[in-house]
Amino acid sequence: MKILTIETIPGQSYEPLDIVKGTVVYSKNFGRDFMAGMKGLVGGEIVGYTEMLNEARQIASKRMVDAAEALGADAIVGARYASSSVMQGAAEVVAYGTAVKFL
Repeated sequence: MKILTIETIPGQSYEPLDIVKGTVVYSKNFGRDFMAGMKGLVGGEIVGYTEMLNEARQIASKRMVDAAEALGADAIVGARYASSSVMQGAAEVVAYGTAVKFL
């Protein structure tokens, strides 16, 4: 399935079906948290958190695609990601966009 951040697909006619989203709340584990604390002392990228958020985005994206497929969509336009901290040590990642059917 095509997932596009642009609002329209040049040269393609389609009908919007509905907004689709995928959500996941992901928590860090003790090992990642400990290593992040150590990295915080010396600076630099916290690879464990980067990997955690990448995994969360992949799960949220798959759930968004599953929702679009359930509607019979051919693509998702206007795709966006958002994240927020929901509690100490956990983040919510949301993927959302408009499911469309090609004409």
